[in-house]
Amino acid sequence: MSNWVVSLAGPRHVRLEPCPADRLGPGQVRVRTHYSGISAGTELTLYRGSNPRLRKDWDAGARMFVPRQAGSAYPVVGFGYEEVGEIVEVAPDVAGRRPGQLVWGIWGHRAEAVLSAAAAHPLPPGIDPLAAVFARPGAIALTAVLAGDLHLGDWVGVFGQGVIGLLGTRLAVLSGARVVAVDRMPGRLAHATGLGARRTVDAAAESPAAALRAESGGRGADVCLELSGSYPALHEAIRATAHAGRVVAAGFYQGYAHGLELGEEFHHNRIQLVAAQVSGPDPAPGTAGRWSGTRIADTFMDLVAEGSVDPLPLVSHVVDAGAVADALALLDHGDGDVLQVVLRF
Repeated sequence: MSNWVVSLAGPRHVRLEPCPADRLGPGQVRVRTHYSGISAGTELTLYRGSNPRLRKDWDAGARMFVPRQAGSAYPVVGFGYEEVGEIVEVAPDVAGRRPGQLVWGIWGHRAEAVLSAAAAHPLPPGIDPLAAVFARPGAIALTAVLAGDLHLGDWVGVFGQGVIGLLGTRLAVLSGARVVAVDRMPGRLAHATGLGARRTVDAAAESPAAALRAESGGRGADVCLELSGSYPALHEAIRATAHAGRVVAAGFYQGYAHGLELGEEFHHNRIQLVAAQVSGPDPAPGTAGRWSGTRIADTFMDLVAEGSVDPLPLVSHVVDAGAVADALALLDHGDGDVLQVVLRF
């Protein structure tokens, strides 16, 4: 099939569906996909069936989840948010975009898409197109770093060294922080060392809280970034943080909070717990009016273009897009050597 889209018919039930070509309207461009990265967070929650949007509706006006009115949320068609492609057609009224131009954006796992010209972001000159799949993950990581309000010399724990955690480690280092990277997978901790972490902690072998307090002269971390989406990791990040310090919860937590004991260090040390979420108004708390989602993503891509961040070593698997079911199963299995999985079109 020349044009198709990835669909989830149900938990762990992936299929490819034909997708009729959309008509190009005013202000729009047609993009042919080259690469589409798979998120090991949000997309796996859809794949596994644990995402709250599958059982509730999001009321955008009230900014609340409400009971689903009727029917199943499946099929979920065209999910995905790490796309890179080539413009193949431009509406007559569009300026600043041209056929042949490489762009990044969010249009889901599909062979072709029609989107507004403003949503097709040109790649910075000289950048490897594969690196542009990291624009959105990088924005998520940078949002967490901005929410942490890091300062030169701060001791910062980064919990979870998946793709977003490793990018967060690098961005925290660039911010002047002394980073302690925490994970349970030695290969990922090795990546963190290469990205500038002062120390790594295997949470399966030692206490991250004890390690951070030892490194910081007994005070504890000034800030911890929790990027794994694990409640026990969030609890340990709170334990590792200094009195009245800040913990940024940027993981996508699922289900009830087993392992999170808020009556312990959180309560007794008056920890400031901040949520960071890349979408919506003012993504990073405390930056209203200055750091929009667009600026955050553009800044990350500028850092990649200038060589301050090199995400390409985090690409562990590039697979043909037709094998998307195998790619999702690979991520679902959760082996430590699997980081960024990319679909090639």
